[in-house]
Amino acid sequence: MSSNTKYIFVTGGVTSSLGKGIISASLAKLLQARGYTVTIQKLDPYINVDPGTLNPYEHGECYVTDDGAETDLDLGHYERFLNVPTTQGNNVTTGRIYKTVIEKERRGDYLGKTVQVIPHITDEIKNRIKLLGKTGNYQFVITEIGGTVGDIESLPYIESVRQLKWELGKDALVIHLTLVPYLSASGELKTKPTQHSVKLLLEYGVQPDILVCRTEHPLSRELKNKVALFCNVEPSAVIEARDASSIYEVPVLMELEKLDLVVLNKLQLTSGNYNSEMTEWKEFLHKLKHPKQEVKIGLVGKYIELKDSYKSIAESFIHAGVANECKVQIEWIHSESITPENVADKLKGLKGILVAPGFGNRGIEGKISTIRHARENNIPFLGICLGMQCAVIEFARNVLGLADAHSTEMDADTPYPVISLQEAQKSVINKGGTMRLGAYTCRLADSSKAREVYKKDTITERHRHRYEFNNEYLADFEQAGMMATGLNPEGALVEIVELTNHPWFIGVQFHPEYKSTVINPHPLFVGFVKAAIEVGVVVAK
Repeated sequence: MSSNTKYIFVTGGVTSSLGKGIISASLAKLLQARGYTVTIQKLDPYINVDPGTLNPYEHGECYVTDDGAETDLDLGHYERFLNVPTTQGNNVTTGRIYKTVIEKERRGDYLGKTVQVIPHITDEIKNRIKLLGKTGNYQFVITEIGGTVGDIESLPYIESVRQLKWELGKDALVIHLTLVPYLSASGELKTKPTQHSVKLLLEYGVQPDILVCRTEHPLSRELKNKVALFCNVEPSAVIEARDASSIYEVPVLMELEKLDLVVLNKLQLTSGNYNSEMTEWKEFLHKLKHPKQEVKIGLVGKYIELKDSYKSIAESFIHAGVANECKVQIEWIHSESITPENVADKLKGLKGILVAPGFGNRGIEGKISTIRHARENNIPFLGICLGMQCAVIEFARNVLGLADAHSTEMDADTPYPVISLQEAQKSVINKGGTMRLGAYTCRLADSSKAREVYKKDTITERHRHRYEFNNEYLADFEQAGMMATGLNPEGALVEIVELTNHPWFIGVQFHPEYKSTVINPHPLFVGFVKAAIEVGVVVAK
């Protein structure tokens, strides 16, 4: 077998949102299950340097890696499928590419040459693609190219793929994801959009090796042969990608279509044998499809119009639900719709409440009302990041009697800033000021709910926030029953708070959802769902 790293490029055509990220992650899962080491990277064609400054309505959630990179949400899929951490090197944007090239030009690195898209931009793209391969940690690097073939902003990436395919020869392969639409009027599947998409790719000098065809109906052998003939690929390399009830079903569907075997054959590698990971995956899928019970949990946030804004949280509930053999039915509730007068009605019937992260003061009062309702009615509660900070503010106002308690982010003149800006902790990547980004250590207090859930005394979790608990008030909080049960050992910053007189009330400053995977569901979510089940179970129909 060749010791060279193999590079697989995944492009998309016809329309966006066909699922390049899920196909990439599914192929990676199948190769990993055969014993290969795999990583996936995302090339994004937008000019933002990273998604850190993007509104969640624009791009969904911003996914944070251990090394503090603010990245595309597809990296969350990669980690959830592979159970392997990603890094800053797994997400590259056009903005970052151009920023690097311009900085090199300003330093004189190009020795006075005219800086152009070819070769300077394409060379920088190629360097970023090969960076992960050069670490020696991976036998496969799968590169997903954002956007659709034909988009003007994707052209430098497609050109880079053309050059790399020429340079790497048998160590590179291109998978093109297209759509085979069904016309109900004629009762036919139509291959013409796929043909046009491949023709456009050929105009840029790239011949796809494998076609993955998204479809609502099965592709017949005749239709696969037709696509193969017109698109210049082998019939076995035309892969049917039917719509699935769950993204976690896609690896199994791709296994049935032999996508991984086609890839290995084309790269002249041995197939190996599936290990226990695919067995575990199928067990997970079976439990997902056959829950023994159902529980309704409210997700209170301010970006709920776009569910992708809380993608990792939604997926963490799926993982935790399966771990408890339970279907978690998420009730999406906009925090701006909640008032002290209607809170009981809005949250009626919920067996657990999660208050989601976010930035800015919009919807804050609704979150505070929600938390008060959960605290006073013994409803299991999990607050994440801003959700934890709102829990602190609510407790200060309604238990400690600090009526004006707030955050310095919301009102810099408040006399009781129980959440304050901490200058002591500098971020891995600064974004508009001091920010904690990436993995930080947290020590858990003995006999705490957090210690019971994690089953260890020291944890590492990922952060994305600017504000911290104000330790000047810590003694008052603990005396009244809100304990700081998780502390950052370096700066004594509060990471976890919980109530002593409540069945399950935990607020965390970090983002546990970023580390939940199919194989390792996050213990906080597992414990939270278990607590919600114990409060009241709705038997699945």
